[in-house]
Amino acid sequence: MTLANYAVHNEESKGRLYPDYDNINRSEFQRDRDRIIHSSAFRKLEGKTQVFAYHEGRNYRTRLTHSIEVAQITRTLCKSLGLNEELGEAIALAHDIGHAPFGHAGERGLNNCMKKFGGFDHNINSLKIMTEIETHYPNFKGLNLTWETLEGTVKHNGPIKKVTSDWLKNLDKIFPMDLKNYPSLEAQVASFADDIAYNNHDIDDGFRAGFFSIKQLCELEFIDKIISKFDKENKNCADELRIYAITRSLISAMVFDLLDTTKENLRKNKIQTLNDVRKQKSFTADFSEQMRKKIAELHKFLTKNFYTHSNIARMDMKSQKIVEDLFEAFMANTKMLPLDLRKVVDNASSDKEKADVICTYIANMTDAFATEEHQKLFNVSYRF
Repeated sequence: MTLANYAVHNEESKGRLYPDYDNINRSEFQRDRDRIIHSSAFRKLEGKTQVFAYHEGRNYRTRLTHSIEVAQITRTLCKSLGLNEELGEAIALAHDIGHAPFGHAGERGLNNCMKKFGGFDHNINSLKIMTEIETHYPNFKGLNLTWETLEGTVKHNGPIKKVTSDWLKNLDKIFPMDLKNYPSLEAQVASFADDIAYNNHDIDDGFRAGFFSIKQLCELEFIDKIISKFDKENKNCADELRIYAITRSLISAMVFDLLDTTKENLRKNKIQTLNDVRKQKSFTADFSEQMRKKIAELHKFLTKNFYTHSNIARMDMKSQKIVEDLFEAFMANTKMLPLDLRKVVDNASSDKEKADVICTYIANMTDAFATEEHQKLFNVSYRF
């Protein structure tokens, strides 16, 4: 496939942090994708919350299934826009790799614990995993991914105008990430694919959990139109099929709207090169104003009927407490950490350095491991 001029071209990659071998069978971005998929951090996403905690049932989305859905949508969008599918896929698969256990509740907990040390950001943790923690090679730390994959992952939500993380500042000195400019169109597309995926699978998961009915969903005019059309063409279908019709139609509508709006932005802003994309004052990839209004309506509905449901609120409260309790316990007594981490923490030159190590350790736990660690530390009747 011929790539557009504004796409990231394989031969123009800025390369890797460390010298690496060439591969005649796979492009640089295919190799990035494969290294991400084979990492333990990627496998751990199976045990990390999307909305429901791991023990709520295996049929709900996890961070892993969400990432796969995002990658699939990203590839479709990249192909239609003449972008580099392989880079888009790598960024999509990596975009949540640094998430804390228990989803946003876990992230809030870690952010609270790290407030006086600069906070916690899962995008920066993703970068830390890929450049330091996942060490598969004898000559360097990390997965040694290309600049484009690293930059697209940390900036897929947009430029980072103010860098508060000392760790990111140091990496930026060694391997400048062009933090103040917009990322590639591949990374932008992955970000919008993330929105498309979670908005629609939250409809599916929330419905199947019994938090709302199709009748309630039809209070949204654009969903009522989808169901009316489907019911007219398909008599007496089960609600399970009707919910699939809703998510299928919405994903399709969002994808086509994003494609049309992005193409219009490319034309309107006379974007010819990758540098043109990076120097824009806003995202080049975007939804239309009409679609943004629909998504806002949907998000308002899901917030009212799903995200703030008492079951979810209770689960979030407990999840956040688990993370905060673990952090406080490890900070107060480092002897409770694994031996290899104790050596690092005991040699830390400051409380901030100590907190960073402990935060990273907790962030890379699965829900189940964090829960079990909490039980071991705080449940006096739990087995020794």
